[in-house]
Amino acid sequence: MTPLAVFAFMVTALLALIVLRAPIALAMGLVGAAGYIAQTGWPPLSAYLKTAMVDKFVSYDLAVVPLFILMGQIAMRTGMSRAIFAASNAWLGHHRGGLAMAAVAGCAAFGSICGSSIATASTMAQVALPEMRRHGYSGALSAGSLAAGGTLGILIPPSVVLIIYALLTEQNIVKLFLAATIPGLMAVIGFVLAIAVYVRIFPQEAAASERIPVKARIGALAGIWHVVAVFVGVLGGIYAGFFTPSQGAAVGVVMVAAVGLILRSLTAKGLLDSIVETATASAMIFAIIFGADLFNVALALTRIPTLAAGWLQSADIAPMLILLVLIGFYLVMGCIMDSLSMILLTVPVFFPAFMVLDFGMTELHQAMWFGIISLIVVELGMITPPVGLNLFIISALAPEIKTRHIFRGVVPFIAAEFIRIALVVMIPATTYWLVDLVMP
Repeated sequence: MTPLAVFAFMVTALLALIVLRAPIALAMGLVGAAGYIAQTGWPPLSAYLKTAMVDKFVSYDLAVVPLFILMGQIAMRTGMSRAIFAASNAWLGHHRGGLAMAAVAGCAAFGSICGSSIATASTMAQVALPEMRRHGYSGALSAGSLAAGGTLGILIPPSVVLIIYALLTEQNIVKLFLAATIPGLMAVIGFVLAIAVYVRIFPQEAAASERIPVKARIGALAGIWHVVAVFVGVLGGIYAGFFTPSQGAAVGVVMVAAVGLILRSLTAKGLLDSIVETATASAMIFAIIFGADLFNVALALTRIPTLAAGWLQSADIAPMLILLVLIGFYLVMGCIMDSLSMILLTVPVFFPAFMVLDFGMTELHQAMWFGIISLIVVELGMITPPVGLNLFIISALAPEIKTRHIFRGVVPFIAAEFIRIALVVMIPATTYWLVDLVMP
């Protein structure tokens, strides 16, 4: 088979397996192995497999992934989400749609100690949905705000997907955390404004709660001392250079566990469940990493990605047009793939091609810009009907809310995300200005 034929076969076979709902790690691994054998035969693949797994996973840098997952799992079982939502509601609940705004703010705060979109959406939904029902919020607004708020766990540091992007592209994790800060805040502001506009158009779908006295609001803020302590201790320590991201993740695990013990909200069973869930999630992530690595190695053997990068560099095509095509591709694929799989599958192919384009910025700035844009678009795929993963999470937690209402509820947030994508594309400095300020 010619390299082009192998390339076409691999892409087609992978998409077919994804559509058939085959496990993504298995799909990428099988297609990658078949593509490798088609080009080199079985013996070279066997030789590669003998060392690839050890070389890939015996890595100090990868330790940060299960540690941050464990930190998030323990945080889910310590009652932090309830305290976060209570504080957010105290300051925002008296506005029309305030509970939905509080849910978004709570998702952002919980995402800063969790790093997972699914965990953020499911945990905050369990806390916020009963309150929204009690205050007469519509199913569309309740589900839409929680599904959208959950996506903040992908971008707001510490993000597991952002860490994977850093490892794939050999970028500095700390700088990428800083690069994600402003776009992450833009998402929170955009979602809150989307709710404000929505309830102005459909005032019957949300009510305003009673205004809480200032003293009570301040008391609610005092109730999230542990969240602030973990956030400052982990990310502050990493940004200040006191410890590496892996060390910071380990510190975060200890701090969150200590909070659980102090508040007597973390039981021995809860800790054991956290460890088991972390092991399960880590095994799934590492399986996807290995499957994606095998697929991308086989793809690299075709030299099609390298030839495509060279062609893009020499072709008379505006770099911005190419970027828009890539964004369009991510939007489409985000409807059928989860965020981690899409990053692992596409970044090794797209990143080298993107880096040869001339956008008039430094290599570091361009790498951070591409990473943040990629994650924002992947984030959008989590709430894009018909198969946005966060939509299924909310649907499972609130089966009484009809699917069409959930789809309608996320429309304002999808619109807000498109505006954010446009701003980040037009103003690249939103991704690297803070990095240059803090780590010149």
